[in-house]
Amino acid sequence: MKMIEVLILKIEDPGCFWVIVKGCRTFVDSEMEYKKLHAEMNQFYNRDVEEVKPLTLEEGQVCVVFCQELKCWCRAVVKSILFCADHYLAECFLVDYAKYTPVKTKDLRVAVEAFMQLPYRAKKFRLYCTKPVTLRIDFCEDASEIVPAKRWDSAAIQYFQNLLKGTTQIEAKLCAIEDDNFDVYLYVTIKDEKICVNDDLVAKNFACYVMTKENKVNSAKSQKPWSSLSLKSSPEKVISPALALWPMLMQGKVHNNLETSDDASNSFLEKTCRKIAAPALNGKTESTVRATVGFSLKENINISAQPTVRVNRLLQFLNPDSLKTDDIHYEQQEFQKINTAQSPIVLSNKIEPRSVLETTPLLVDLKKELLRNKFLGPNLTESYCWPPIARGCDSVVISHHGNDPLLYIPPVLTFLQSGSCYKSLPTRNGPIALIICPGWRKAQLVFELLEKYGRCSRPLHPMLILLGLNKEEAKNVKLQRGCEVIVTTPHSLLRLLEHHSLFFLRLCHLVFDEVDNLFSEASKQILTILEYYKKTITVEERESAPHQIVAVGSHWSKHLEHLTKEFMNDPYIVITAMEEASIYGNVQQVVQLCLNCERTSVLLQILDFTPSKAQKTLIFTNSVDETEMVYKAVESSSIFCLKVHKEIEFHFKYAVEQWKKIFSSGTHVVLVLTDDCMPSLGITDATCVVHFSFPASPRVFGVRLHSMSDNFQNVLEKGSSVDQVYTKAKSILLLTERNGCHAVGVLRYLEHTDAKIPPELCDFTAGVLEAKEDIKLARPLCQYLKRSGVCKDMRICPDRHRVHLQIDLSQEMSDNTIPMAGCVTIVPLHIVDATNYFGRIIDKQKDQYAILVGEMIEYFKKARNKVSVEMVEKLALYGLCEEGLFHRVQVLEIPPKEENGFFCNVIIRYIDEGRTGQVQVHQLFHLPTRFQILPPQAVEFIVCRVKPIDNEIEWNPKVTRYIHHKIRGKLHEAKIVLALGNTIWVDPMVRVTKLSELKTSINEYNIRSEILSMGMGIDNPEHIKQLQKLCKHAKTLALEEKTLQTSSVPEQDADSPQSVPEQDVASPHSLLMGENFTDICNSSQMTLENHQCDTISELKKAEGSTQHHRKCFYPEIKWFQKEDIVTMKIKLRNIRDHKCEFFGDKVIFSAFSGDKFYVADMELHANILKGKSVCEIKNEEPVIILAKDKKEFWCRLLKHKNPNVSFDFEHWEDFEDKSPFPVGAQKAYHSSALITEEMEESSEDSGTESDD
Repeated sequence: MKMIEVLILKIEDPGCFWVIVKGCRTFVDSEMEYKKLHAEMNQFYNRDVEEVKPLTLEEGQVCVVFCQELKCWCRAVVKSILFCADHYLAECFLVDYAKYTPVKTKDLRVAVEAFMQLPYRAKKFRLYCTKPVTLRIDFCEDASEIVPAKRWDSAAIQYFQNLLKGTTQIEAKLCAIEDDNFDVYLYVTIKDEKICVNDDLVAKNFACYVMTKENKVNSAKSQKPWSSLSLKSSPEKVISPALALWPMLMQGKVHNNLETSDDASNSFLEKTCRKIAAPALNGKTESTVRATVGFSLKENINISAQPTVRVNRLLQFLNPDSLKTDDIHYEQQEFQKINTAQSPIVLSNKIEPRSVLETTPLLVDLKKELLRNKFLGPNLTESYCWPPIARGCDSVVISHHGNDPLLYIPPVLTFLQSGSCYKSLPTRNGPIALIICPGWRKAQLVFELLEKYGRCSRPLHPMLILLGLNKEEAKNVKLQRGCEVIVTTPHSLLRLLEHHSLFFLRLCHLVFDEVDNLFSEASKQILTILEYYKKTITVEERESAPHQIVAVGSHWSKHLEHLTKEFMNDPYIVITAMEEASIYGNVQQVVQLCLNCERTSVLLQILDFTPSKAQKTLIFTNSVDETEMVYKAVESSSIFCLKVHKEIEFHFKYAVEQWKKIFSSGTHVVLVLTDDCMPSLGITDATCVVHFSFPASPRVFGVRLHSMSDNFQNVLEKGSSVDQVYTKAKSILLLTERNGCHAVGVLRYLEHTDAKIPPELCDFTAGVLEAKEDIKLARPLCQYLKRSGVCKDMRICPDRHRVHLQIDLSQEMSDNTIPMAGCVTIVPLHIVDATNYFGRIIDKQKDQYAILVGEMIEYFKKARNKVSVEMVEKLALYGLCEEGLFHRVQVLEIPPKEENGFFCNVIIRYIDEGRTGQVQVHQLFHLPTRFQILPPQAVEFIVCRVKPIDNEIEWNPKVTRYIHHKIRGKLHEAKIVLALGNTIWVDPMVRVTKLSELKTSINEYNIRSEILSMGMGIDNPEHIKQLQKLCKHAKTLALEEKTLQTSSVPEQDADSPQSVPEQDVASPHSLLMGENFTDICNSSQMTLENHQCDTISELKKAEGSTQHHRKCFYPEIKWFQKEDIVTMKIKLRNIRDHKCEFFGDKVIFSAFSGDKFYVADMELHANILKGKSVCEIKNEEPVIILAKDKKEFWCRLLKHKNPNVSFDFEHWEDFEDKSPFPVGAQKAYHSSALITEEMEESSEDSGTESDD
């Protein structure tokens, strides 16, 4: 159940306090209903009517009384009746205000049913399972202990009251209902930190957790019909007392979450808990476990999927002193070892894992802080690496999550608490631990985590030091007193060492965060730091002081091998990423390129050798049929072969027995198996692995490699030499055309293995990268390319790295387009970073935006024109008033339909400033059409020839803040050196100040010079040259394309489809075998550029009297088919005014996208049923579904080929599987024909690119 916000009315103690629920979207409406209710009650009962006085009176009776303090009539419940001298006095509880008031019985009124429809406003809450404690002193034993108590201590009540008074927000999570009490977990927010009050009282020893059977959530059947908090007048409308938490409109939504029953999952879960905890728990705790089950089901936690882990968390959380328990977790850990498959791991030394937080060697307070922050670990890597790091040992940790600072921060903080081991260090100010991060952003994150978790230990006073090239800045650095931890980057540290080498005389712990990135980006600096550290710790006076190096990362490399051998002492190496463990183990990686149909012959060639030693080879396949096929092929080659797959599980034992036999030299044993058999076999002594089928994921790849772990070489062992080739394990990967999309990842993996990379793989990968660039036409131009002229890793960057003239044409601002060159006056309004801004170009002659702003102010001055929007539409334009100024904004994101209300938040873009924001719907005004005519005025500006220092890809926030305060909202003069789309590059950009008295102007500052003077940026002379080179290449391609179209495409009428003459294309087989191996990848993944139509169409007269000619573009289209339908994907986004006309043998599609008009006039290969064909928008792209007139497979889509229409090869395998052609020559012929057909369609367009 989600959190609900509450307002405290009255506090008696943590076991009884009264609240008003305000945490729902209809809170405002319900408040209005209560105000209306009390107004009607006052109007009704102010009349002195005898009929509304009760005839009888008893305790618990619901009535209406007049409260002198509140001066109004209130609903109440009679709590007690007292006899006074001449009258009876009733003590009444006001159910809407949580107040007790004495009232004369003659002043009581009957509660009219019409006034009892709304739930009681005051709700009685108590902390869930949180009971008071007291200190019991045993004078005989001279001992004391904290035990449960019956009443809350006054100090606990006072602390609880102060906690709720000092909060800015109070939230509750409903856990159980008992009579009139709502049991909750209460959360308060103090200084932007959320605290669980239940946990806080337990942690402060004001309370303890006690759970009994009564704490379960009561079902609807076991509830009393009515409680003092429910509605007596309409019991049939209320299903559960929990519904009193919400107004009537919300009651239907709550019931499903609170309804409970003894269903099968509850029963199963209860049995699982009992089975796990039975050896260590007594009867009392067993009831606690059962209560835990009930609670967890209310939280919608799927415990049945991982029962041991979930119950482990629950027992740890619900134990009154969760960090001082006995052997409960040991029992659960043993159970988990038996019932779950252990993930593979490679260790250089034996380590006893600590898989439960309670048993980890961390500080007690640190464990509590981790729990408060909802830490779900320790995970596999943490359970192995925390113990050696916490003992002060040198450690190297390689994991898929190697960028997580929690791999080393908790154990390092724990070791730093042992202050006695640092007594031999010089008594001066200086850090004991140094954490080196690859960049300023990661250093900032590590520093924040140190501040958060450092509160649980003795004061360490951590510092974040990031220095630029300014030497004065480095000289002026001063360490705060007591600083024991410094977080920095390699370059910043070396700059600091130049002036303050004495700072690090006390250095003991050196931590490298993302060590693989550190060595790849700054290997020279890291080696210099290591040499300095080595000299520092070899001083005689420091022999008794600890010295530790911790390196954490995601990839193993030769640099790490050098680090462990030269600078570490008996290090602990923990590797949980098996593909990296194979590199550590010096496994020989081989990639064999071949056609998919030739895999078997290539495999037999690989196995055709006589080994000098016993050879054990595993061949991995993806299916049972593939396993059988490979087994027969290998067995026919007179090789001793075994097979294992899920359909012959009875064969497992025999296969394992044969595999484990001791074989003589020259024997070759082969086992063919599927991936799902590996956990059952437990093989780790293979000498060779052949990936006949490409692994489904990196994890599967790692599991396969782990089967050779017994033959991994330990780089730390003496005598281990990389020259001993004959002892190497070997991994052979068969890469075919079907796995082309993984070629880039394979190449990246081989690059850091120091393996021999086949030239064919490099060529193949180059083709894949080219194809990936072709399909990025819808993506924006890469920001890193725009800001610095180069992208750090184009292979994984999702954005575009090519300039396309049709896409990157200058956009319209008013009557004119964005200027391509010359000097302009600009005003930056939104500062992205130090060199990237959004703003406006100021037209000194006629500023149409200034005119528009004036007209908008005049228009919205009239109150009747400020019409708030009730329902917003995505991408629509609206008006917004901020600080007296009116802006045009465009809605980017809207909430789901059920949440799209008057007060919901939407994401907007200020189209004239470039920034984005979040506002509520009611703040938006309808914008007249005349204010929408002027195109968006926001332009992106980029200052050229300057980039961040230290190979950073993002600017330090310090320089961004400085530039923001200096330039925002001020006029600047700039010279345009390049313009693409909505972006212009300027150099220089200066602030010009006019001196009116001297009738002259001066340059106040130059942005580029300001950045350089701060020492946070360096010169980047290649910036604009690289961009101009891309533009020149784009122009060359456009010219070649135009030349090709002029020479090959005959003149046609505007209404006729394009026709491209057929060309002779080699068969797919010959393409894959020869130099054209890359081309098949390009053609199968390529998305062709948008081509301008050769024809010019005249707009219809209905569109306006001023007829003019508009250029039309032919959209890129991908198609695939089934037996009865053809699906066409139009590769356009954010279209408008789209139209699709269907004919018996023809389809015409048209739409606007941006400022371009697209038309696709397609004459089809065969007839369709136009009545059943549709055009719809899916994932923001138009999709046309054609219903075939006859159920058959088409060999082509169009009668006349078009370079913009190509087959969607992502659905090629599905087409093969469902093709009606029989297996054999006929199927091969049709498949080849289809590929050749599509190759012909795409080769005409891609041929010009390949010529470059």
